[in-house]
Amino acid sequence: MTRDMVFSRFERFWHWSQAALIIHLIMTGFEVNGAYEFYGYERAAELHRFNAWLLLGLSVFAIFWHFISGEWKQYIPTTDKMRAVLRYYTLDIFKKDSVHPFKMTPLVKHNPLQRIAYSAFNLMILPIIWVSGLLYMYYNDWPDIGMENVPLALVAGIHTAAGFAMLVFLIVHVYMIFTGKPLMRYLKAMITGYEDSHD
Repeated sequence: MTRDMVFSRFERFWHWSQAALIIHLIMTGFEVNGAYEFYGYERAAELHRFNAWLLLGLSVFAIFWHFISGEWKQYIPTTDKMRAVLRYYTLDIFKKDSVHPFKMTPLVKHNPLQRIAYSAFNLMILPIIWVSGLLYMYYNDWPDIGMENVPLALVAGIHTAAGFAMLVFLIVHVYMIFTGKPLMRYLKAMITGYEDSHD
């Protein structure tokens, strides 16, 4: 067995802080849309806006860190081992003795499917959430930017759709955490920073 430090303290802080903020944003988003009542509408909306600003600030800081550290390269899509990874997740994962074809290292942290998923999350879902959320927050200022003829329902619908896309991403992400062998392998790596290779 080998042990490599794969995720730095900052990466783990960013990951878990982002996860907590996103989960709370999803919860308050559902409440603001009337799915249930826990905080009450006004408090839920206030918390939703507050956590949105925290997530935006964290994201700006993370983008800066990724560019300064060079870690942005981890998200460049690749087809290297794509077929093997697809085969693993569709067929081989159900075989007792199957081995994941991708080995996580400090220099290459994400398999080809992860790179595509994380790129879509960071380059599509998050920006749509930010832009639509900021427009939603500053609805009263729309005439100042020439948007007085844009229906609020359109922006609200886009924001809600992006919120559901984020929820789907979160569900799949949590599911994929538990596809490691042994079961807690990936979760342990994101908690401790170390990847234990059992292959």
